[in-house]
Amino acid sequence: MTRGPTLPAHRLPYLPTPLDAFNTARAEEARALLLHCLRSARWAHRMADHRPYPDLDALLAAADEAAYDLSPADLAEALAGESLPELPEGTYSAAHMALGAAHAAYEARFGHAFVIYLGDVPADEVIDHILEAIRSRLANDPEEERVVAAEEVRRLARGRLMVLLRGAGSCANSANTPAPGK
Repeated sequence: MTRGPTLPAHRLPYLPTPLDAFNTARAEEARALLLHCLRSARWAHRMADHRPYPDLDALLAAADEAAYDLSPADLAEALAGESLPELPEGTYSAAHMALGAAHAAYEARFGHAFVIYLGDVPADEVIDHILEAIRSRLANDPEEERVVAAEEVRRLARGRLMVLLRGAGSCANSANTPAPGK
């Protein structure tokens, strides 16, 4: 039995990944996206200027390094752009009041919003986790709390990047907090 000619290989169209889109975006667009992850102009410029990133792991490593290098002024700028984490829907008003009071005490002591990464906390434990963390961190001296807040800002930026670039790599599927105001 004789076979006919072989058809040419069928190629699927190239579909850019979110990381490809980020890498090729105009610098202003990339910086605007990055500012949703961490509200530091210096951090956003540094991250945008070092594109392209070969993969998500390289981008996250660069984000961590840039966050570790934040000056006190950069950290203050980033913290000024943060707000209290959103509480799950259906949270009792008493919990909102307790959180508001704890947050006011925190802001009075440290001069900035309380920041915390909640990406791995189950929704039904969020309020307890936040209140426990605020109460615990109120005992920190200002320098110790600056170090803790800087680490939380770094973790928030990393989590937000993974959410924004979901699909760009295998580790982009973990739950993370949204960007401020989202």
